Amino acid sequence: MGSLKRDVRILLIGDASVGKTSLILSLVSEEFAEEVPAKAEEITIPADVTPEHVPTHIVDYSAKEQDDTMLEEEVAKASVICIVYSVMDEDSIQRLTTYWLPLLRSLLGDEHRTPVILVGNKVDLADYPTLESILPIMNDFSEVETCVECSARTLKNISEVFYYAQKAVLHPTAPVYNPEEKELTPAARKALTRIFKICDLDNDSLKSALEDVKAIVSRHTTDGIIDNAIALKGFLFLHTLFIQKGRHETTWTVLRKFGYDDNLQLTNDFIAPRIHVGPGCTTELTHQGYQFLASVFDKYDEDRDGCLSPDELQNLFSTCPLMPWGPDVNNTVATNGEGWITSPGYLAQWTLTTLLDVPRTLEFLAYLGYHYHHESQLSAVHVTREKKIDLEKRQTTRNVFRCHVLGAKFVGKTSFLQGLLRRNLRYVATLNRQHLSNFSINTVQVYGQEKYLLLQEVDVTMSEVLTPTELDCDVACLLYDVTNPRTFEFCARIYLKHFIDCKIPTLVVACKAEHPEVRQDYDLTPAQFCQRYRLPPPQHFTCMDTVNWDVYVKLATMAAYPNLKRLVHMLLVHQRPLWLEERIRLSCMFWLSRVRSFLLLSTVHFITSPSFDLQCCSQCLASYLMHIRDLYTEENKLYIHVGLGAAALAALSFAIYKIVRAIR
Repeated sequence: MGSLKRDVRILLIGDASVGKTSLILSLVSEEFAEEVPAKAEEITIPADVTPEHVPTHIVDYSAKEQDDTMLEEEVAKASVICIVYSVMDEDSIQRLTTYWLPLLRSLLGDEHRTPVILVGNKVDLADYPTLESILPIMNDFSEVETCVECSARTLKNISEVFYYAQKAVLHPTAPVYNPEEKELTPAARKALTRIFKICDLDNDSLKSALEDVKAIVSRHTTDGIIDNAIALKGFLFLHTLFIQKGRHETTWTVLRKFGYDDNLQLTNDFIAPRIHVGPGCTTELTHQGYQFLASVFDKYDEDRDGCLSPDELQNLFSTCPLMPWGPDVNNTVATNGEGWITSPGYLAQWTLTTLLDVPRTLEFLAYLGYHYHHESQLSAVHVTREKKIDLEKRQTTRNVFRCHVLGAKFVGKTSFLQGLLRRNLRYVATLNRQHLSNFSINTVQVYGQEKYLLLQEVDVTMSEVLTPTELDCDVACLLYDVTNPRTFEFCARIYLKHFIDCKIPTLVVACKAEHPEVRQDYDLTPAQFCQRYRLPPPQHFTCMDTVNWDVYVKLATMAAYPNLKRLVHMLLVHQRPLWLEERIRLSCMFWLSRVRSFLLLSTVHFITSPSFDLQCCSQCLASYLMHIRDLYTEENKLYIHVGLGAAALAALSFAIYKIVRAIR
């Protein structure tokens, strides 16, 4: 990041006949003018001519042609003020402290930050140096940056006068250094400490410094060098030394690289770059964003346990002015048994923040030092295309899906949200209710791809009216309590009022399924209601001991494929009892092995026999039908029929193939 100043405005003031106008004319023409007007016109020096590549305006003042009001206006507009005096005129030197410096304080305020340069002209006429008489003035008036003696006639130090004036604006001393105490200001120490922590990539001091630099630090400080690397104390000493040696630009270059303005505050452009998010679009972290945040996590996970202890979390955000999360974050993302945020939980929380409050993500990326690795935080955030385009193209590239959870009071919404974090009911009972969150987020596998599912509990008012924000989701989840007969009616009303005519996929979930289900006080049973409105059948959910994870997978799948018809969603989420799933799996394994054996035996027989023996193939089939008869029972009759049909089809196809080969 370059200088924050777009231009520099230098105002020359002082007593009459001290040489203000002559200094300007000598700078421009590079020769002394014998005839000098009362006031020089404003001079503009292009950026490519100045050392700092900043346009510079030089303004003259004449008491003969300007009144006090015009002087006040020019003082207010000036970036830096040069008070010119004559080294041969003792009265002009005395008036620095009796008139000019007090005048500036009266116009700008006692604590003003407009830098002042004292310029002693006509040094070619002096037989002795006069700077010793100026030094006390610099100590008494902190706004005085420096003093330069020059000569408009001989051109001595003319360029230096305006160079130091420009430098006082671009690299001011007052914000970074206290000359009385001869140390950095508290604001400068704080800013440089933050920069040091960001640059210390391995959290183990700076090892890349030159050996000569390390030697200087080692000679002048204790604990400035630790394990042959520059520690924080040494880093601060170096910048103190730069300023004391007049190399302010070195410190300011570092500060501005990391976003600081002249007041040592991070600029708004630095922490809040503009980003446009159109209607129907969402914001997600890019691979670069996740990679940077993961590296910050690894840097401060000192014990390498994959979690951030409270102290480690505090250290991680030590470069930020405040903590981005409250205590409810521990109930929003995955944690370990002690409630410490895990690495996946840490990334999930940033995913949530980016989706719901992308300016906050951009701000904290700046605080954490994203610019040290990349040009702008914008490379860490991706704006997705509009949802309607996803529907038109029948595919989505988004990786974060938002599910709004609605239900009557006490149906189990909190347990459902915590279940996404794989927490059972016994664990939820131990949580501090004051630190519960209305959000939870975790990764879910959707056809082999990892997606983020964000659950948000929507608190419906008595009028049961949902705002556009509360309806802005990828999938809706309506919860009812199987033990409370009055809870499904709420789901039915909400669906008929808000979701029946929209394209948001909706799933009805029956909570507390570990208990016997009672009949709901509604005209239709939940299953009948879902069938009538072509919704997937109600999904039974329990988290008493183990969490029914399938429900979350189904929600994420419905959100990822919103273009599918509701009938397809019904097939996707159709539930089968666990015993049935196991029986189907065993039946499939059995019949696959039998068909494989039959085909192998037939193939071997054909290879060893020059003619096709249909009788032998029939005998093989008969032997396997004996096994089928033993398994044929009423409860698995349907699955035996399916398996038998598949085997018969395979055998018939193979027989036809052999007959055709024999005829040829």
